[in-house]
Amino acid sequence: MGKVVLDISMSLDGYISGQNDSQIQPLGDGGEFIQNWLFDGNESSSYNDFFKLSSTNKKVFDNTVANTGAMIVGRRTFDIVKGWGGSHPIQGIPIFVVTHQKPDSYIEENTTFTFVTDGIKSAVEQAKKAAQDKNISIGTAHIAQQCIQEGLLDEMLLHVSPVLLGGGIRLFEQNSKVKLKNIETIAADNVTHLKYSLLY
Repeated sequence: MGKVVLDISMSLDGYISGQNDSQIQPLGDGGEFIQNWLFDGNESSSYNDFFKLSSTNKKVFDNTVANTGAMIVGRRTFDIVKGWGGSHPIQGIPIFVVTHQKPDSYIEENTTFTFVTDGIKSAVEQAKKAAQDKNISIGTAHIAQQCIQEGLLDEMLLHVSPVLLGGGIRLFEQNSKVKLKNIETIAADNVTHLKYSLLY
């Protein structure tokens, strides 16, 4: 059985995007520095040559993708990135969008998106079925917070970039106290990859 894993890039002061994020500027003011590690290398990812990584970062990224069978994101993220133009950069992966209401104009046919309107527990259940024995990737702050509150998150894979944004969307806002166990730390070019298991 796969695990539910928060897989996200963040600044050293805990933000996943800068202030003033929008469809024009999805990562907000200065937020592009958080994801520099995905594009500042010389090696293409095995899954999409859109990503240019250093050797170490490529191993981390490709291994994560290889072990991911489904993704869960929130409606706000989906809207800001305009549904990735109908196709996520990791092509073919099932993506479950947690929302109060499905978009009026969006057609789910011939895409990998499923809109879940009955909560995070349902989204995780559906994602587990789609992922089979692989992991479910959580890629947004609010969804991660909901998973933690419900005890659904198994691991965190945090890609910490050497930048202080000073404002924006924080990864952790809830008051829940959860102990973590460090599983792995990898120092690489322009990022440190930290992997934790959650001890509820």
